Formats: sequence, structure tokens, C-alpha cells
Amino acid sequence: MRPLGVGIVGCGNISTAYCELAPLYRAIEVRACADIDPAAARSRADEFGIRACTVDELMASDDVDIVLNLTIPAAHADLSMQAIAAGKHVFSEKPFVLSLEEGAALIEQASKRGLRVGSAPDTFMGGSHQLARHLVDSDAIGRVLSATAHVMSRGMEHWHPNPGFFYQPGGGPVLDVGPYYITNLVQLMGPVVRVQSTCTTPFAERTVTADPRQVDSVPVGTPTTVHALLEFASGAIATLGTSWDVCRHSQPSMELHGETGSLSLPDPNYFSGEVSLWRSVAEREVLPEFDHPFAVTNYEDQDGTHKANYRASGLADMAEAIHAGREHRCNDSLALHVVEVMTSILTAGQSGSAVDINTRCTRPEPLSADEATAMLASKGQD
Repeated sequence: MRPLGVGIVGCGNISTAYCELAPLYRAIEVRACADIDPAAARSRADEFGIRACTVDELMASDDVDIVLNLTIPAAHADLSMQAIAAGKHVFSEKPFVLSLEEGAALIEQASKRGLRVGSAPDTFMGGSHQLARHLVDSDAIGRVLSATAHVMSRGMEHWHPNPGFFYQPGGGPVLDVGPYYITNLVQLMGPVVRVQSTCTTPFAERTVTADPRQVDSVPVGTPTTVHALLEFASGAIATLGTSWDVCRHSQPSMELHGETGSLSLPDPNYFSGEVSLWRSVAEREVLPEFDHPFAVTNYEDQDGTHKANYRASGLADMAEAIHAGREHRCNDSLALHVVEVMTSILTAGQSGSAVDINTRCTRPEPLSADEATAMLASKGQD
């Protein structure tokens, strides 16, 4: 299999993860990078032995098949449209775009040109979440009736030296971290048809305490606590709690409740973690680690915890799908549906009224252990 060339636009922190992890996969090869700050591009290029160039040069490069859009969320739509116009496939970091209209226009142009559009998150392809998918599909808990999901913290100013963009439109906990949770709910339970929510912005300004900090404080222009109710086409409902105004919480990251049992899932921002199955009030079974390559720990975080990190798997799956002529899992219809769900949650919170969801998507195909193994450069077969 000929690897497809990847050109990165946006050389911030997340570009490091993609550059480090892309070599895991047989179908992709990072070849160039660009940034509005040429020094940032040169630094990343020197670090990983790739070519630094301008955005226009990258778009015109014959060895770049896929543009990896790692710009700030507000720039996602314009940069992705530029890539499509240049005849490139495009894969974007989350959130895909910031409005339904932007996403629909982008998908329409890509379709006209026969190009693929994909978007993170790809963490639902991780071993633990694929185990949960297997359990749901095999009726281990019967028909799913409801779910809960919580993503809550103190906010970004405690670790990010210049977190201003997190607190402006396009940021906030729903659009910034919500994609991981909503995407996982959709891959487990199917599409959403209606949302309700309430939201609040307790602080007009956030004091930056990260060390070293670049600014002392940042203004807040988007809700920072949003609680939502999601209704699914299947008839199931889910509550989603998101907040950057919480000192500490003990809510589970995600739980699914079915006719005959309940599942407790790990944080969908990560690829692995403990999955528990409850068959009765007192009968809890901690399931053994799923025999899946994307559950294998491969890095140690700053706290010394060993975790599985397979970011770029969604990008690699899209490259595999281009070669095979099949649908990729982190596809545009899934991404656009999640964008509509997120933006509708914010609209519902501001209006006080329920909002119907007009887009639909199918659940992405499960990723079996054999399929994941075949994606890896060290084990995949041509």
C-alpha cells in the first residue's frame, strides 16, 4: 500500500501528537507542515524531519494528498475549503466546523470534486470503546434505554499559558471537549433527533494561573456550564453535563443503561480504560482488557500513568478507506451531525426551547482487532 502524504497546517501542541503517532500507521506519512508563524513551522519540521513551507506551498505540493487541519476552530472551515479547492482530501481536528452551514458547504464542495472529508475525534476507535460497542451490539445489556455523560473541570486557565480562545465563541466545554462524548454516544446509540439544555456563564473573566502564563486574565464570551438532554432516534435519552466551573467531581465519565444491565465506560477523551458491566444491583463485573491493539498502553503521562494513545487512527482509517473505496469511520456525516447536536445544545440553552436535529448519520462501523492490527505499519499487510 502506498502511504498517502499528509501536510499539516497549524503547528501548535496537537501537531506534536500527530507527528509522533503517524508513523504507527501504514497508510499515512507526514511530509510537510505550515503555520501562520513560519518559526513554528520550522521548529516542528526540524523536530520531526519534515518540510516546512507556507500554506500556499503546502496546498500546491504534489506529495501532499491529505491536508491535516490543526488550526484554531474559527479557522477550520476556511482552511478546509482552501484544501478542497486545491484538490486535497482534508481531515480536521475537532470541532469539525462551528456551524451546520459551514459544514454542509464544505461537504458539498468535496463531493463535487470526489474528495474525502474527515474529522476527529477518533478516540471512539480505542479498545475500551470498541469493547463497549461490541457489548451493545451483542445485547449484553439489552436495548439501550438511557445514558449519562459528564465532562467537568476547573477550566483551561490552570494549565494553558494563553487560554483566551477556549473562552470565546467556538470554545467552551461543549464545542471543545463535547465532541469526544457526543461522538461516542452516537457510535454506541445512533443519531440524535432532539436536544434541550440550560447554560450559564458564572464568571465574566478568568484568572490565568498556568506557569508560565502569557496573560494575566482572559474575558469569557461563551457559556462555561451547560447541561443537556439528548433524545435519540432509537428512543433512548442521555443527559450530558459539561462544565469548566467545577473544582472536583465524582461523576462517571459515561454510563449506558439497558433493559438487562448497565455499562460503565472510561473517559472518551482517551482510547482505553476500565469497562464495567452490571447485570444486577449487586453484580458488577470488571471486564478484562479487550484484546485490541488500540487498547495497548504506549505512553506515560505527566503523572506517570500509562495510557493508550492512538491519535491519528481516524486519519489513517480515512487513508485506508480511500485506497479501499469504502466509507471511513470519522466521516463527514458523523462529524456534521455532532456539530449540529453541539450547536443546537447551545441554541437551546440560550432560547430555553427544545431544538430538533435535522441531520442524520449512521453509526460508524466497529473496528475489529484484526482491522486495527492491519492498520499498523509494523503488522499490517499490503
